[in-house]
Amino acid sequence: MTSNLLTDSPIIQFTILLTVIFSIPPIFERLRLPGLVGLLVAGMVLGQNGLKLLDSDSETVSLLSDIGKVYLMFVAGLEIDLTQFRKTKNRSIIFGILTFIVPLLAGIGVGKLFNFSWNASVLIGSLLASHTLLAYPIVSRLGVVMNEAVTVTVGATIFTDTGALLVLAICVGIHGGEFSALSLVSLLVGLAIYSAIVLFGFDWAGKEFFRRSGDEQSNQFLFILLALFLASVGAQIIGVEKIVGAFLAGLAVNDVVGRSPVKEKIEFIGSVLFIPCFFVDMGLLINIPAFIKTLGSIWLTVVIVIALITSKFVAAFLVKLIYRYNNAELLTMWSLSLPQVAATLAATLVGYQTLNSAGERLIGENVLNSVIVLMLVTSIMGPLITSRFAVLLQVTETNLETENVPTTWWETSDSQRAEKNRQSFTVAVPVYNPQTQRYLIEMAALIAQHESGRILPLAIAKAHVHMDDPQLEISLEQSQQRLKMAEEISQEFNVQVSTAIRIDDDIALAISRTSREQNANLVVMGWSRTTGLRARLFGNVIDSVFWSSHCPVAVTRLVSSPKTIARIIVPIGDLRPQTISAWRFAEILADVNKAEVVLLHVSNSKTPAHLVEQFTNQLSDIVAKSQLQVNTNIQIIIDDDVAGAIVREAQGFDLAVLRSVRYRTTGGLAVSQVTTQVIEGLTGSIVLLGEAHL
Repeated sequence: MTSNLLTDSPIIQFTILLTVIFSIPPIFERLRLPGLVGLLVAGMVLGQNGLKLLDSDSETVSLLSDIGKVYLMFVAGLEIDLTQFRKTKNRSIIFGILTFIVPLLAGIGVGKLFNFSWNASVLIGSLLASHTLLAYPIVSRLGVVMNEAVTVTVGATIFTDTGALLVLAICVGIHGGEFSALSLVSLLVGLAIYSAIVLFGFDWAGKEFFRRSGDEQSNQFLFILLALFLASVGAQIIGVEKIVGAFLAGLAVNDVVGRSPVKEKIEFIGSVLFIPCFFVDMGLLINIPAFIKTLGSIWLTVVIVIALITSKFVAAFLVKLIYRYNNAELLTMWSLSLPQVAATLAATLVGYQTLNSAGERLIGENVLNSVIVLMLVTSIMGPLITSRFAVLLQVTETNLETENVPTTWWETSDSQRAEKNRQSFTVAVPVYNPQTQRYLIEMAALIAQHESGRILPLAIAKAHVHMDDPQLEISLEQSQQRLKMAEEISQEFNVQVSTAIRIDDDIALAISRTSREQNANLVVMGWSRTTGLRARLFGNVIDSVFWSSHCPVAVTRLVSSPKTIARIIVPIGDLRPQTISAWRFAEILADVNKAEVVLLHVSNSKTPAHLVEQFTNQLSDIVAKSQLQVNTNIQIIIDDDVAGAIVREAQGFDLAVLRSVRYRTTGGLAVSQVTTQVIEGLTGSIVLLGEAHL
């Protein structure tokens, strides 16, 4: 009776799912295993072959799993960086074709070797042909995302995933019966027309809607969700699996949402709820006795894993020969294209659930279980290889001529800087907390003083429906008091001050809009030490200002007066313009205070000595070209614990200037793990520098 209550009650089923999603992934991550592995194991334990607390056939699990399946493919399309793809389009096409065709042929060979039908064999091949960019956060953290080998691999994902889903659609149609050459042509023509409608129609409609809706993020969020499910339903109407439509919808709205807060919200709701439900359901489908039996006759699993690893390497090796990439680039491309998660698992589930008129599955439990093992092996193996060899790409990039890329005001030439000074260099300073306001104003005043500019203290009063609301009156009075205090502090530095009060519903947009209206060159913000780290870094105000600001944003945690800063440390992980900008920001503060700047580079122990020396020489050349007479030293440390080394070395400094590195994940964009760990470990003053549209 109790068991029936648990499996029949939607609320209880949903509660169990939430409990699993909340508690299991962190446990597995502590064991250094992917969190999604924990969800699969939880599904196996709680399913009909275990505790019988969850049932894959229940309406609740089935609905959430279906949503998670299409959401997973939607996010896969949404996360493809079309900007990077356009830069290396032709080479991405070549690698995409090779890393699709070679595994496809290998998979077909495996299928026929184990006496599968031609249709099932082709589907197995398509399962191996796609890949998931599971190790993208690693190359982002290492600062090598602009390396051509990385951008080519990212771009190739479009072709591998699209091709795999197209093959899936054909195989599913053939397995359903009554599938002739005419029906195949009809399906392909319908798919082509449908794809054009989704890719171009949704893109146009999305841009028009976003333009007309302005900042109404709730409606924009609903529009994107509607686009996802309309595309999925449309795919089913023309006889194609719905995950094909979801992936195309992700590609279609990719440019529309860009890197906006709406995109973060879209991916967030999928990564914390729907996608985990899909992985739990995958676990529920695993028949434990059959899984053990599959492992007992392990040859199918072994051959599939070997075929995938070998074929992906062959594809990367062929591209290496064609475009003369070095070994580090070869191994990075191979490792990035190894993990089989998103498209592979979604397509496997579709194939497993597809029945013909005789009730036969397109692929059986043995293939399903083998793909689960394949996912486990490649999701661990791929990132490990990437972290080992991507570090060797770190100093082989060609984007080191920072003086030719004036992305920020501190990277301009003398003539450009003079022109900006004539336009009144402006530092915008949102003020709210009287306890931290003095140090914040001092920081802004020092920079404005150095640039012969002005500061713009800005107070935001939260809007009310009625402009005569007493609460609004109180808020305006408090704002006036804070601005008066800001003026008094600024007078100590002999800089021009222009105060501003803004009434707005959205504090972050008020900051960004006022900064734009006043042509601010820099926004200096503060965060409280008393709030949680995640709230400080990912909070709505700071995060939204990062997204929407037209100029660099410096988020500060100052534990002492900026006037007393004598030693500044700047971790330098790579030589991209954004990283060098952090050093040049520190240079200005050091020039005002006659302080010392130390550029700290933490190198992996596996990095060859000649590459470390090359990096040091390149960094020295950049420092030598500085126009400011600042005491700058370079310190190189060999340590595999990057965050720990930075925290240890920074203890003797008054200020640490960090770059806000953000990377793509299934759950959106997040500050890099190294930056997060450094901020957690440091007790002194910090500046977290982010650039416009980071």
